[in-house]
Amino acid sequence: QVQLVESGGGLVEPGGSLRLSCAASESIFSPNAMGWYRQAPGKQRELVAMFNSGGSTHYADSVKGRFTISRDNAKNTVYLQMNSLKPEDTAVYYCNLILLLVPSRDYWGQGTQVTVSS
Repeated sequence: QVQLVESGGGLVEPGGSLRLSCAASESIFSPNAMGWYRQAPGKQRELVAMFNSGGSTHYADSVKGRFTISRDNAKNTVYLQMNSLKPEDTAVYYCNLILLLVPSRDYWGQGTQVTVSS
């Protein structure tokens, strides 16, 4: 059972930056997709950024050019660098890992709150 632990959320003013981290409890050797989702109050959870199984990145249109996803395989950690933050980025951010096995296995972190406000 892989555990994902997020950190780095907080309160930031519009235009500011934050970096989120997601540490997996073990090394991942199976084919996988890993990334970040967010859920704002009253809204559905949405994809923010992810690595697909081939290692390519995908971003939601709303964050392109502002957010960057990266990973450190030696630390079993994925990061989300968020720049030029806007109030509409306020949400709980969740780390997600999908092991592309048969059947696939889906893991979520506990979430970290990001609040963008002056």
